[in-house]
Amino acid sequence: MSGRPEILFPLFADLTKLDGVGPKTATLFEQLHIEKPKDLLLTLPGSGIDRARKASIRDAILPGTVTVEVEIGMHVPARQKGRPYHVHVRDAQTEFRLVFFHARGDYLQKQLPTGQRRVISGKVEMFDNMAQMVHPDHMVPVSDGDSIPEFEPVYPLTQGISQKVMYRAARAALAMVPEFDEWIDPSQIKQAKWPAFRDAIHGAHAPTSLKDMAPTAPVRERLAYDEMFAHQLTLSLARASVRAKPGIASVATGKLQSKVLAAFPYTPTGAQTRAIAEIADDLGTKTRMNRLLQGDVGSGKTLVALMALLTVVEAGGQGVLMAPTEILARQHMESLEPLAEDAGIVIALLTGRDKGAERRAKLEALAAGDIHVLVGTHAVFQKDVFFKDLRLAVVDEQHRFGVSQRMELGAKGTSVDVLVMTATPIPRSLALAQYGDMDVSVLDEKPPGRKPVTTATVSTNRMDEVVGKLRNAIDERRQAYWVCPLVEESEVSDKTAAEERFKRLRAALGDGVVGLVHGQMPPADKDAAMAKFVSGETKVLVATTVIEVGVNVPNATIMVIERAEGFGLAQLHQLRGRVGRGDGASTCLLMFQDPLSETAKRRLNILRETEDGFRISEEDLEMRGAGDLIGTAQSGLPRFRIANLETQTALMAVAQSDARALLTTDPSLTSPRGQAARVLLWLMEQERAIRLISVG
Repeated sequence: MSGRPEILFPLFADLTKLDGVGPKTATLFEQLHIEKPKDLLLTLPGSGIDRARKASIRDAILPGTVTVEVEIGMHVPARQKGRPYHVHVRDAQTEFRLVFFHARGDYLQKQLPTGQRRVISGKVEMFDNMAQMVHPDHMVPVSDGDSIPEFEPVYPLTQGISQKVMYRAARAALAMVPEFDEWIDPSQIKQAKWPAFRDAIHGAHAPTSLKDMAPTAPVRERLAYDEMFAHQLTLSLARASVRAKPGIASVATGKLQSKVLAAFPYTPTGAQTRAIAEIADDLGTKTRMNRLLQGDVGSGKTLVALMALLTVVEAGGQGVLMAPTEILARQHMESLEPLAEDAGIVIALLTGRDKGAERRAKLEALAAGDIHVLVGTHAVFQKDVFFKDLRLAVVDEQHRFGVSQRMELGAKGTSVDVLVMTATPIPRSLALAQYGDMDVSVLDEKPPGRKPVTTATVSTNRMDEVVGKLRNAIDERRQAYWVCPLVEESEVSDKTAAEERFKRLRAALGDGVVGLVHGQMPPADKDAAMAKFVSGETKVLVATTVIEVGVNVPNATIMVIERAEGFGLAQLHQLRGRVGRGDGASTCLLMFQDPLSETAKRRLNILRETEDGFRISEEDLEMRGAGDLIGTAQSGLPRFRIANLETQTALMAVAQSDARALLTTDPSLTSPRGQAARVLLWLMEQERAIRLISVG
């Protein structure tokens, strides 16, 4: 599989090979991300114009596009420069006129000789009680009338490229499409009633009605599936290459786990029990685990992670838990330490702050196997950190950790199992697209003891009431967060917004009561301000969104989010999850500025209605689209040209199970269908997958 198959050469040739595309036009096409004929094929028309022939413009709804046969009447040249040139015409029932600006009379006389018949097509509108067609799109002799398509596809355009150029180039590209061997499972083709690839691509570029352009139209659905299938094959190959390297089986004895469960104040939820079992099964086999643990705010991920860590310790190995920031690493340490004591295991914290003799002692204990579980930040990656027998890495908050860090971590032990935890509920389609190489466990129940949070919306002109409410809460020894608005222009104004609010609240509530955290502060000051709030020394923490991930202050029962309409749904849900962690009844106040747009209203209402993070994430996806939801830049989301992640979730799930099934029976893609799938991978430019096959 050294290089691109010959059958694809024409589709990857220069655009200038296409009819009507010179070097200058080729440069313009790059604006549309079209660099080769293949890109043009996957750029489908976005709408269409009905050019079915009518007897008269009277049969049409005006203004609208009409195609009629007419008899050419009198020509009326422009009376003065800049005025239009008119040609009177008559169809079967009525008269109207054609209008041309900057026209050359001799050319029009030749095209439209008085007394002759022509088929014309273009937009007709009323002007001074007279119907007129300005610059017809088509004017042909009656004998060529069939050259006007009954339904004309309309393509996305860019400056300097017209529909005509696009249409011609697309036709030229279509002429290059060869017959491919089928890469889709025959039973899937039959059940979905899909055409072959070549027929599908021809059909998608030649719709006969708007119905043919719906994502569910067989020609479009097939092509969307091809994109998804290529993407899922790539992810499945990545998954297979991880699983191919032998792992170590860590079989639980249950000795340590039972001690923790006995001391635990609640019975685990069904979802927790299920996730613990799925992870234990993975750890117990020789195949390396690569699992995503998805849980909503407060769904009890910590217990699941600890059970996984105890499994490898019971089997004689070590585990590591990594967090994106030092504050979070400390919090994990605080919540795990008492539980580790119940189990009688040694747990230690390693961060960038550990220096000198203390650090050396920890590293020696780690290398000797005296520390069973290490909690830390990316400091655990450093060159001098050695484990005696590292078997499991639990990584908190995936989006701060790319695939490359997962691999670096894997290199620390001979074959480390990886469990990634994320508190951002991700809609199923995105989870499939982004984490298709991982197996997923979902915590979709709240453990007992988590109090629901009352969510209310309040206009910013009631600021004084809100401050009054804070004063009462402080008197009752409660704490509160105050999240400042995101300011678009620059980081600096985020900082000023937070500082202004801090000053005003300090003036209203008293000195020493209010703390401040924002993104521009040196890490040490940030940590100090957070620590004061965690210990209860400050009662109100004014912050930009740095607090959305993970901070745990059970005594905080009020969350005020200023200008909440500017935040995404998932973000608001994450912020709200910072309260409701203790025994006190908690409130989340969404402050908004009037007037609210419809979308913003809908967003705030969804939050008032539900605390279910998965439902919220589905709504968020529907309202904002996939790219915004995870921030396309670092999201690792594929850029599909035809497939739509928001609406075609089910198709993505089919593509994933088909890709995994194909690789189970044909791991090196050498069967006839496997060979066809290789061509698809080249066609969709999944070079990463091709490298994995050639290596694997």
